[in-house]
Amino acid sequence: MITRARSVGIYVTDQDRALAFYRDALGFEVLQDVPMGDMGPPGHEDKRWIQVAPKGAETAFILYTPPGMEERVGGFSNVMWDTDDIHATVAALKDAGVEFTEEVSDQGWGLWAQFRDPDGNEFGLGQSRS
Repeated sequence: MITRARSVGIYVTDQDRALAFYRDALGFEVLQDVPMGDMGPPGHEDKRWIQVAPKGAETAFILYTPPGMEERVGGFSNVMWDTDDIHATVAALKDAGVEFTEEVSDQGWGLWAQFRDPDGNEFGLGQSRS
């Protein structure tokens, strides 16, 4: 049986810029950053396999766009992250230069905000009611 999600791809146009954002602005840990070389698809030998995650998370995020998927960069990503204190998290992320597309709002089930990365990928940030 399936027990967990191992990784989720986040399509990006510039791996260095994306790595700086996820590592420095969001505070994610870099789990892997290795050249794809001959292991990558033809024409992508210069790309890297970059895997990041929030500290202690089971699911990692791969910062890479496979060939033919370039049109998927940007827009709402369907990835949502949780926080225990959305107001403090939003303030810290704004201080780190993160652009929010939706400010904190009450959604009935909890609190919600939305932000984007440098490629225009948008993510939800939630805080559930306890």
